[in-house]
Amino acid sequence: MALGLTPEQQALSDAVGQFADRHAPVAATRDNFAALADGQLPDWWDSLVANGFHAVHMPESLGGQGGGLIDAACVLESAAKALLPGPLLPTVTAGAIALLADPAPSADSLVRELASGVPAAVVLPGNGEFQARADGERLLITGESDVTAGVCAARVVLIGARAQDGGVVWLPVDTRKPAATVEALHGTDLVCDVGILRLGDYEAAPRDALDGIDPERAEAVAVGLVASAMAGITQWCVEEVTAYLRTREQFGKVIGTFQALQHSAAMLLVNSELATAAAWDAVRAADEPPDQHRLAAAGAATIAISPIPDLVLDALTLFGAIGYTWEHDLHLYWRRAISLAGSIGPASRWARLLGQLGCAKQRDMSVNLGPHSQADSDFRSWVAETLDAALQLRNDKPGRQGDYENHATGPQRTLIAEAGLIAPHWPAPWGVDAGPLRQLIIDEEFAKRPGLVRPSLGIAEWILPSVLAGAPRELQESLIPGTQRNDITWCQLFSEPGAGSDLASLATRATKVDGGWQINGHKIWTSLAQFADYGGLLARTDLAASKHRGIGYFILDMRSPGIEVQPIKTASGAAHFNEVFLNDVFIPDDMLLGGPTDGWSLAIATMAEERSAISGYVKFDRAAALRRLAAEPGPEREDAQRALGELDAYTNAIKALGVRETIRLLDGQPSGPASSIAKVAMNVLLRRTFEATLRLTGRTGMIADSDPDVVPAYLHLPAELIGGGTREIQLNIIAQMILGLPRK
Repeated sequence: MALGLTPEQQALSDAVGQFADRHAPVAATRDNFAALADGQLPDWWDSLVANGFHAVHMPESLGGQGGGLIDAACVLESAAKALLPGPLLPTVTAGAIALLADPAPSADSLVRELASGVPAAVVLPGNGEFQARADGERLLITGESDVTAGVCAARVVLIGARAQDGGVVWLPVDTRKPAATVEALHGTDLVCDVGILRLGDYEAAPRDALDGIDPERAEAVAVGLVASAMAGITQWCVEEVTAYLRTREQFGKVIGTFQALQHSAAMLLVNSELATAAAWDAVRAADEPPDQHRLAAAGAATIAISPIPDLVLDALTLFGAIGYTWEHDLHLYWRRAISLAGSIGPASRWARLLGQLGCAKQRDMSVNLGPHSQADSDFRSWVAETLDAALQLRNDKPGRQGDYENHATGPQRTLIAEAGLIAPHWPAPWGVDAGPLRQLIIDEEFAKRPGLVRPSLGIAEWILPSVLAGAPRELQESLIPGTQRNDITWCQLFSEPGAGSDLASLATRATKVDGGWQINGHKIWTSLAQFADYGGLLARTDLAASKHRGIGYFILDMRSPGIEVQPIKTASGAAHFNEVFLNDVFIPDDMLLGGPTDGWSLAIATMAEERSAISGYVKFDRAAALRRLAAEPGPEREDAQRALGELDAYTNAIKALGVRETIRLLDGQPSGPASSIAKVAMNVLLRRTFEATLRLTGRTGMIADSDPDVVPAYLHLPAELIGGGTREIQLNIIAQMILGLPRK
C-alpha cells in the first residue's frame, strides 16, 4: 500500500509515476550514468519543475503548490519506485528544512528560489565540519561536508554551520561562488550524484542566515523523506518479485506455487508494509511536538531505512541469478537503497537513540480525527456522561477467567455493557452500531479516564460475531447480555488433533437426530474450557460434501452430558489449554448457527476476529524487562538501549499500520490486508523481544519468578505464536489471497 491515504495523494503518486514513464524510462537512465554522477541535471528537469512536483509542499505565496510534507513524501515515494534519477530528494529536503525557519526575507527568498526549480542539497550540522565566524559585518564559513547526495547538481546547498558560541547558523551556499568547491565522488547510487562541498572563507551576510531551524527537527524531516523514498523501493521489489513468481517456471511448475517462495514473498510484503507505515508516521509527526517527531524519525530510520538494503537483497535472491546481472534493474534499486541507508549514518546510532527516548516516553499513536474532530458532538457527550457515571461505580467480583481487571464483574461493568460500549460496533441493543469514527470517539473517551478499566469479552469476542450473524433473536437475547456482564464465559472448540491450522480437515461428527444433533469427537488446545459455560463448536454435518462445505457451527452448553474436559499442562507449568472429549453429546436444533453446512463461512469470520485481536496485542508492552535494563546504569545498558530501540521501532510500525487502516476506514475505504500483516509482524516482534530479553538479562533467566518477569512470559510465548493460526499459515494467506500467487 502506498504512503498516500487520500484519493488526492494517490492521484499525485500516479501522476509522478506517469511522468517517470514518459520522461525517464530506466533504459534512458542507464545511458546517462556518467552525466548524473557529474551532477548534470536530467533533460526533463524543467518539465518536472513545470509540473510542480519538487515544490508540492511549498506555499503557493512563495511559488509552491500549497501542499504538505506528506504530499512531498508521496512524490518521493513514487519517484523512487520509478527510479527517477537526479537530485529530486535533496532538493525537496532542502525546501522542507527551509520551511522550518522563522518567517523572514532570507527564508522566503530561499524558498522562492527552490520553488523556481533551482536544484539543492542539505548538509545537516552533524554531517559536516563547517565553522562560521564573524568578520566585521560579514560571516566567513570554512570547512567541508561529509559525503552528500545531490551536492554536485546543487546550485544551492543549505548548511548548518557551527557558530563561535556553539550554536548553529543555517545558511544557503551558492556553489557557483569561487569560495565554494565541490568534489564529485564515485557513488554507489548510479542515479544521483554524491560529493563533498568545501568552503574556504565563504562570505555571507548575517541577514542571509535562516533563524529558528531546530537541528533535531531538521534531521527528523530529512529522515522522514529518505524513508519515503525507501518505501517506494520496497514497493517496487514486492511488485516485481510477485510478477516474476507468477510466470517463471521450474520443474514444470510456476515457481510461485512453491511454498518456500510464497513465504519469502509474503515476508517481503510484510516488511514493505511496515517500512511504508514507519515512513508515513515519521512524515506525519512533523506537525507534532519535537519529542514525538524525534521518536517517529528514529523509528523510521531503524525500520524503514537501515534494513532496506537487505530487503532488496532478499528480493534479488527470489529472482535467482537473473536478478544479479547488470542488465536486470534490481541492482540499481539495491545500490540506491545502500546509499540512502548510508546517508543517515550508522543504524546503531538511531536504534540506541530510540531506546534512550523509549525509556521515558512512548510514541503517541492516537488517531488525529482532523475534520472529523468536531463531528458527532452529541454522541461524544453521551459517551463521556456514561463513562463518568461508570467511574462512580466499582466491580466487586473477579471473572472466572482469572484475576484480571478487564474481566471483573459488578455494577461498573454492567453499566458499560448495558450502554452498548463493550462492543460498540455491534448492532443495538448489544452495541451502538458504531462505525470507525464513533469507535475512535469511544476509544478517546476511555483514554481520558485512565482510572476506568475497559471491560473485555475475552474469547467471546471471537465467537459472538458468529452468534450475531447466524443465531435467531431468542438465542442472542439469552447469550449476549450475560456474556457482556461476564456472567457467561466461553471457550472455542475448533482445533482437533488432526485439524489445527487445517481446520477444514476436522473429524468431529454431528449426526442429525430427533430435535437436534448428536456430537462425537475430540477437541484440543481449548482455552479455558474448564471454566466455560458455552463453547463455539465446529463439527462435520455432511460427510458427502467437500471438506469446507460439510461443516456446521454449534453453540454447545458445556454442562451437557457426555463432555469430558482434561487439562493440558504446558511447558509453563500452567494448564490454560484443555482436551475436550465429546461422547454422544446432544445439541438442540436451535443451537445450530445458520444452516447445517454454514459453519465454514461463520468460522472464517470468527478467525478473522481472532486474528485481529491477537494482532492487537501490540498494545501490551512485552519489553518491560528490557526497558528497565535500558533505563538503569550498568554494563549492558548501551546494548539494551539499542535492542529496545529496534523493538520499539518494529512495535511502532505495527501500530502505525493500524492507524493507517483506521484512517482509511474513516475515509469510507474498504478494509485492507492490515490484519494478516499485523499478525505475522506480531509473531516476529514477540520472538525478537524475548530473544533480546534473554540475551541481555543473563542470569535472571536462571530464576523462574524474577522481577522483572522474564522466564514465565517466555514460557507462555508459544501460546501466542500459535494462537489464531501459525505464522506459516498466515504467510500462505498473504501469498495467495493478497499477493495473488497461485495455489497450484
